[in-house]
Amino acid sequence: MTRLGLGALLSHWRHNPWQLATLIAGLALATALWSGVQAINAEARVSYDRAADVVSGRGLAQITRVDGAKIRTEEYVSLRRTGWQVSPILEGEVQRGGRSVLLIGIEPMTLPGGEGTQDDEQSPLELEDTEGADVISAHPDDAAVFEGLDVTVRPDTARVPGRALADIAVAEDVLGRPDEISRLLVAPEQPLGLDPLPPTYRLTQTGDQTDVARLTESFHLNLTAFGLLSFAVGIFIVYGAVGLAFEQRRAVFRTLRALGLPLRRLMALLALELGVFALVAGALGVALGYLIAAALLPDVAATLRGLYGADISGQLRVRPAWWLSGLGMALAGTALAGAAALFKLARLPLLSFNHPRAMSMHADAAARWLALAAGGLFGMGAVIAIAGQGLFAGFGLLACLLIGAAFCLPLTLSAALRLAGRWHHGPLAEWFWADSRQQLPGLSMALMALLLAMAANIGVSTMVSSFRLTFTGYLDQRLSSELYLTTSSPGQAEAVTRYLDDTGATVLPIVWQDLRIGGLPAEIYGIRDHTTYRENWPLLQAVPQVWDRLAAGEGALINEQLSRRLALNPGDTLETGDRVLGVYSDYGNAAGQVVISETAFKARYPQIETLRFGVRTADPDTLAAALRERFDLREDALINQADLKAFSLSVFERTFAVTTALNILTLAVAALALLIGLLTLASLRLPQLAPVWALGLTPRHLAGMELLRAVALAAVTGLLAVPLGLALAWVLLAIVNVEAFGWRLPMFLFPAEYARLGALTLVAAVLAAAWPALRLSRTPPDRLLRVFSNER
Repeated sequence: MTRLGLGALLSHWRHNPWQLATLIAGLALATALWSGVQAINAEARVSYDRAADVVSGRGLAQITRVDGAKIRTEEYVSLRRTGWQVSPILEGEVQRGGRSVLLIGIEPMTLPGGEGTQDDEQSPLELEDTEGADVISAHPDDAAVFEGLDVTVRPDTARVPGRALADIAVAEDVLGRPDEISRLLVAPEQPLGLDPLPPTYRLTQTGDQTDVARLTESFHLNLTAFGLLSFAVGIFIVYGAVGLAFEQRRAVFRTLRALGLPLRRLMALLALELGVFALVAGALGVALGYLIAAALLPDVAATLRGLYGADISGQLRVRPAWWLSGLGMALAGTALAGAAALFKLARLPLLSFNHPRAMSMHADAAARWLALAAGGLFGMGAVIAIAGQGLFAGFGLLACLLIGAAFCLPLTLSAALRLAGRWHHGPLAEWFWADSRQQLPGLSMALMALLLAMAANIGVSTMVSSFRLTFTGYLDQRLSSELYLTTSSPGQAEAVTRYLDDTGATVLPIVWQDLRIGGLPAEIYGIRDHTTYRENWPLLQAVPQVWDRLAAGEGALINEQLSRRLALNPGDTLETGDRVLGVYSDYGNAAGQVVISETAFKARYPQIETLRFGVRTADPDTLAAALRERFDLREDALINQADLKAFSLSVFERTFAVTTALNILTLAVAALALLIGLLTLASLRLPQLAPVWALGLTPRHLAGMELLRAVALAAVTGLLAVPLGLALAWVLLAIVNVEAFGWRLPMFLFPAEYARLGALTLVAAVLAAAWPALRLSRTPPDRLLRVFSNER
């Protein structure tokens, strides 16, 4: 009996291949988007760990000087002699051919061992070739930067792009910085009775999580949220397919029960059926997810490099963490989608009939319950908005808003169709709107997916377009100098600035020092008092006479990120001892930033050499040509303001290419849901359409009405998606973006973009309905006549 029962259940899918395609495609696409996002996140985190193993010694404390100066070799030797088990690290940028690579010099003999500094894929200790010569270990893409140097370069795909490793002596020669150490790594075990660290040094205890990982955590949480949204859209498709298959097989269930198949065995067979489908679709989804992740990984790498300065590997590896999570999500999603059908089956009477009107009445009751659940979600969202804090609260608010709106959709559409029926009189019009309400239960899940996808597109496009508009104006303010000059030595810097002064150009030094504020990396800049800053610097908050007080050395300016992270406002005091005079906007940067006067900076960091300058001139092209002709400048030593703006905007576009791609994929999945839902319903529509055909309507006329119904439902859904998308944009800008990146953006409206997206949605609805309508228009009369010969 079990074998026959399983054969009867599977025969449904043989006769309804489109429903099977719905189930497999919806679950595979949902799993693909989820596993693709997880693959990207997993690859990025592995890259962070690799970089941290060498750069900061993940899990190890480190020693730096309090004044920010570099540590000298004799200081390191002195600490070793007093018993401190430390290892030197030297870091410096190597620039050539438009590329920049961070060269990290280590001392293998003293480098603390264990998990903090090595892993199975890459060991920092192998820095000699078979002949004992010193080498630089670098990613193959970075090997060209070291060509021409008197050193052997070993390409290593396990290296993080943008970071190379060498013995500290080799790094000193390449960087031209002998007798200099950036930081000291402290071994986990130190001798007993160790002398205290001299007051000129700072001991920093690092946690298990790296600085870059903490900075980028919000970005990966954003990606995960997009993956969950896409997965939710796919689960709506699966839920609709499973629900329709259940309704269509009521007669089969009734017959099997009447023939003696126990209820528990029938439910077990259905669960087994869904489990097999979930594994097949999950495997397809994981494979598709790999392709999606491989396509998006370069843009993700550009995003992380542009926003956080984090370099991740461009190679994607199949890791158990993300493909197992993909299969697990496929099984969990199928279980969630099939739970309602199995619950119905458990309560199904032995003699049960599949009447469309009864299904419609049941769907109305279910829609009212969903509306009540939506009210509860909106109330929960209001509580989160008032009392919640942090990024998780922001995403919790988004979840309540989106799911609540989706739950309201069936009742809202039913009310809209009922209202439209009252406005249109006549037998045909009344039948059209009544029939539309009756078909709504079968399309509600696909329309919910369309609502979520369109709202996500509106919300994210509003956020990105607002950012683009704000960022463009911000660049015009911050990049006010016509030329940006980088010299190679203090001597060249002095000669060039003397020449610029003679030509009447204004020279603005650009000098900074890395430091840590609030436990995270930050930068402190020294600027010269000039009208360029007074007239163009974008201040959000400031004390009176802020620029005069800054020039007098009475305090500092901080960026919005640092202000929000440490809850600092004008009048407060920084960890550096500076009084906050103002807060300025700093879009496109996730790190903290402090600005003090040039005089105060030189007094605090006398060892820092000024090698970069902003140049104000009325004729930048002529001056740039004269500088290149007179001085031996590197190819990338002079950057025109327009070129720098174009580069910054290109980084911006690549930064949000990932979210744009995910939005397009989500909308495509929703359109596919609508297509497959209409195809599935087409086989159930003949009993309702045959009587109308018998009264005189042609199949072509009926097909046109089916097409009109799909467009009308999509249009109403699109109209409802606009306010939902704008609410989503507000949450993204006012809450999520602030927590994720540290700045708040003004919100702008883009009606033309919404109209374009609405037109695209209608086109998708027309394309989705065209095929079922075409099939209906070609239905032969004998098939319609056979409806009347069957018991209905």
